[in-house]
Amino acid sequence: MPKIQWKPGTMIYPLPAVMVSCGSNEEEYNIITISWTGTICTNPPMCYISIRPDRHSHGIIMKNKEFVINLTTKKLAYETDWCGVKSGRDYDKFKEMKLTPSKAQIVKAPIIDESPVNIECVVKDILALGSHDMFIAEVVNVMVDEQYLDNETEAFKLFDAKPISYSHGFYYELGDMIGRFGHSVQKKKKKYP
Repeated sequence: MPKIQWKPGTMIYPLPAVMVSCGSNEEEYNIITISWTGTICTNPPMCYISIRPDRHSHGIIMKNKEFVINLTTKKLAYETDWCGVKSGRDYDKFKEMKLTPSKAQIVKAPIIDESPVNIECVVKDILALGSHDMFIAEVVNVMVDEQYLDNETEAFKLFDAKPISYSHGFYYELGDMIGRFGHSVQKKKKKYP
């Protein structure tokens, strides 16, 4: 199949659309919507977020060296987008979007109660990369909404919360499951007469 060459750019899509909460007290609390985020290590558990230096949350996170990644859902799509296009310099995003800031277990930054998963992070390193600075962080605690926990299997069913993703300027729902990790190499069970 023929291909055409494009200029180098960000083509790794889809990505999670997350709301990152930050601030050490109520007067400083803010939310920034980010898709430049991901897992970078299992042990210790580590992740990253990348933020433009001119964004309001950048200075808050630089000062406090901690934040919370709050996973988003179809129900939170409007709030997710709004918190990404409005500045915390001009708005109290928690108040404007009627989101609930609650106390995290370890970090001072608040969690967003309405999110099904809250990932508490402590910054370990900051890399200035160009348009964005990357905050490399250790995950120090995770809080989950117990309504999505299967008590029999102890599995967390995030898919039931209807998570959303971001791709080239658009938000999407996730589709049907097409397999699970390792399904391509699983041994087929022998059938015996």
